[in-house]
Amino acid sequence: MCFDRTFPPPLVTDFARRLDQGGGNQLWVIEDCFFTAGVSLAASALVVTDRLRVGIGILPAVARNAAVTAMEIATLCGLAPGRVLPGIGHGVQSWMQQMGVRPASPLATLEEVLVAVRCLLDGDRVTMHGRHVHLDDVQLAQPPADPPRLLAGVRGPRSLAMAGRTAGGVVLAEPASPSYVRWALDQCGNPDGFHVAVFSVLCVDDDRTRAYETMAPWLATLLADPHVGLRALPFFADLVARFDRHGVRGLATMPSDWWLEIGPIGTVDDAVAHIEALEAEGVHSIGMFPAPEVGIATAQLDDVLRLATR
Repeated sequence: MCFDRTFPPPLVTDFARRLDQGGGNQLWVIEDCFFTAGVSLAASALVVTDRLRVGIGILPAVARNAAVTAMEIATLCGLAPGRVLPGIGHGVQSWMQQMGVRPASPLATLEEVLVAVRCLLDGDRVTMHGRHVHLDDVQLAQPPADPPRLLAGVRGPRSLAMAGRTAGGVVLAEPASPSYVRWALDQCGNPDGFHVAVFSVLCVDDDRTRAYETMAPWLATLLADPHVGLRALPFFADLVARFDRHGVRGLATMPSDWWLEIGPIGTVDDAVAHIEALEAEGVHSIGMFPAPEVGIATAQLDDVLRLATR
């Protein structure tokens, strides 16, 4: 499950405990400017659980110095060895501009940060003078015994190609369909041992029509500015044409197999079919966003646990 950026921070321990005790596998905490911070949320979730893995989606590469990012990740690994899934990405560039840290080349900067952080987590002594990262004889005093894979939270073809040669995996933003996963892995070069994490939006209902009606407005907002994940859908052109003709109602009544491709939306069986389709494409981690309302999201924990323990 994903912990929405708008949720009150104390709720993260409740979510983590319920997932840990109920058979859930992962909790993904979201760091978006200027909401809640990923590292502190992750630490809070890790220390109240015994086996739950906690992913961070994602740390903006330039929001922290690369050495500090490595220190933070190493500390989390010390708290919970083998249970940390750290994601690092470009960050939304308008947010980076607001903080005065927007790099001239986000792609080159992210690559430098990933390389530096990975080397530091491996215990190396690092001297590096790049376009963004400048380190002189830096070495972590307590690198993790088993360094985690660094996941790149990226979207575009050039960024995915960089991730394939530099990162240990990717985090693909919602809606991450099986067709998007195939396209993204092709851009990455299909590297061996690559960890693929995806985000989805969850809506399970006994009546799949009601689920579609609930999620149609969300899909409409995405179609206002579709990213590459949507454009990878094999029916994207037909989807846009349908929305142009019929609006939100046209999305609510579109074919069930379209919804099945887009996310775990519909009945429990529909959600299971979507998850299995993702796993068939090589996905290892699936973070499902609940509704933004805390009361509804808390109830949806039961849906997540049903899916995780199916």
